[in-house]
Amino acid sequence: MAKNRVERIAEELAIPIIEKEKFELVDIEYKKEGANWYLRLYIDKPGGITLDDCQKISEQLSDRLDEEDPIKGNYFLQVSSPGLERPLKKERDFIRCKGKIVEVKLYEALDGNKIIEGELIGLENNIIKLNVADVGLVELPREKVALTRLAIKF
Repeated sequence: MAKNRVERIAEELAIPIIEKEKFELVDIEYKKEGANWYLRLYIDKPGGITLDDCQKISEQLSDRLDEEDPIKGNYFLQVSSPGLERPLKKERDFIRCKGKIVEVKLYEALDGNKIIEGELIGLENNIIKLNVADVGLVELPREKVALTRLAIKF
């Protein structure tokens, strides 16, 4: 079964469950690791997700997936928090993180750098806009960006 089809079906089944609990579906992936397939859902809510939250969604979604049986073959269902290093993928991720320091990894180096860090100004017309120290405004087309996430400083 095509990876994108499984993710789309799982998302359709998961969203009503997740929204009923007032959570947000951050990301979903269906991927093979070693000999096993994994269906992973990343959920969030203001204040963060607890283990009990993940278990509640996992149990409800597992029952729904068993009823519909849209995925042929064996797989492991995992529901978790996206964590501190969650990627920014959807427009609402960029809106929520506006003004925060983000790390942008590029497919190809720009001025000798494949990683650019700066304050997120926003996302407009598929252009990620950053305020980079000592440089100023940097505009990066999304098709040239491999990953955008919050910068973690220790």
